[in-house]
Amino acid sequence: MEFELVVGMEIHAQLRTKTKLFCGCLNRFGDAPNANTCEVCLGHPGVLPVLNTAVVEKIIKAGLALNCSIDPLSQFARKNYFYPDLPKGYQISQFELPICSGGFLEVTDADKKLKKIRLRRIHIEEDAGKLMHEGIKDGSLVDFNRAGTPLMEIVTEPDFRSVEEVYDFLTQLRQIFRYLDVCDGNMEEGSLRCEPNISIRPKNSPELGVKVELKNINSFKAARKGIEFEFARQSKILNEGEKISQETRGWDENKNESFLMRTKEEAHDYRYFPDPDLPPLRVDDEWIEKVRRTMEELPRNKKERICREFKISDNDCDVICSEKAVAEFYEQTAKACGDGKQAANWVMGDVLRVLKTGGAINTFPITPSRLSGLIKLVADGKLSSSMGRQVFETMLTSSEDASTIMLSRGLGIVSDSTAIMKTIDEVISEFPEQVQQFLSGKDKIMAFLIGQAMRKMKGKADPTVMNRLMKERIETLRGKT
Repeated sequence: MEFELVVGMEIHAQLRTKTKLFCGCLNRFGDAPNANTCEVCLGHPGVLPVLNTAVVEKIIKAGLALNCSIDPLSQFARKNYFYPDLPKGYQISQFELPICSGGFLEVTDADKKLKKIRLRRIHIEEDAGKLMHEGIKDGSLVDFNRAGTPLMEIVTEPDFRSVEEVYDFLTQLRQIFRYLDVCDGNMEEGSLRCEPNISIRPKNSPELGVKVELKNINSFKAARKGIEFEFARQSKILNEGEKISQETRGWDENKNESFLMRTKEEAHDYRYFPDPDLPPLRVDDEWIEKVRRTMEELPRNKKERICREFKISDNDCDVICSEKAVAEFYEQTAKACGDGKQAANWVMGDVLRVLKTGGAINTFPITPSRLSGLIKLVADGKLSSSMGRQVFETMLTSSEDASTIMLSRGLGIVSDSTAIMKTIDEVISEFPEQVQQFLSGKDKIMAFLIGQAMRKMKGKADPTVMNRLMKERIETLRGKT
């Protein structure tokens, strides 16, 4: 039997705030274990949580970017479920009244058409700590630095029909969050985590199948492999006449297979109830508009504008706008040099090549102003492309501008006719046989003669002048032979 894949996503994004969700402890990755803790995030008796306003504003930003309704009244609830790394014994989350509802994000489907992936909700919750098992005998260690850090959970409708749609959705979502400075999107550090809810059904069936939730997904690659594995596993079960159980499964990166963790809980198993220590959260229109006015340009809008203003291709725009900081670097360079295409070539070719070996665009040693100066020298014919790249390499470790480096290194295009003609005469004298071949009709020999002359001048001769003078000089020999 042929089956259709159906996927809904739950995505947890850790918010980029200075402090945690309900206390003043630092929200920072990489510190010593349990350094960023206090009585509130450690769940001491008698303490009260205080909501971090910055969290609310970042959630509003994300909701607006994803076309959600920002609900004027939302409520925090206690999710009573045993977390060994959340010392209160419950998680503070939102259940019946989330801060954002509805919304959508468009992806490209199998037919290369835009398709809306509907969102069910976005809500606020706190993260748990981190258990460490490796290298520890007879027990585990726990780091509570992450306990109480702010999360937003994005829940989609089961609208995905392929792993490609899931990949596109996750890629766009991370890009949007980075542009808005909502989440750094670093899956390796756990600040962006996804849990696909996977089911299958016979082709053209209107009914949804039994879903399986997949945990421990820490990369887009793992999400793709996990969904593909589950599709094959569930198809095999149904084809053998067995039934699929609703359950939570983990993902084993080493074996590239899922494994049973537990049977799936329903909402009532968590025993949600309103948190008595936190009043309802009220968000009025004025607050929403205030946040809207501070929102950064979204990736899709930036791409459309850059394509239009600088007249570069969609493919170039995709590369340039993949990261907000790179797009801003490009814009500054293109405006300064006045040539959007050449700026794109240098940023995509040379700048990104260097960045791949390490470093960030924000600390790149060549500023947009200095790079634009180099681009102008090449565009004006004062430097060849190869010379320009020599200057570029020097600029990586020097604070001097391109023109200073060009002069100090004796680079630059030679346009002086006397110097070029002297070299041409030397080549004609050294290669008389090739000159005769050209004069007898073998036009391709001209490229060889020009190449020899350029080599003698170490590539510094103006190619246009060189071509013209070489042809003129050899033509003068035609009547003498």
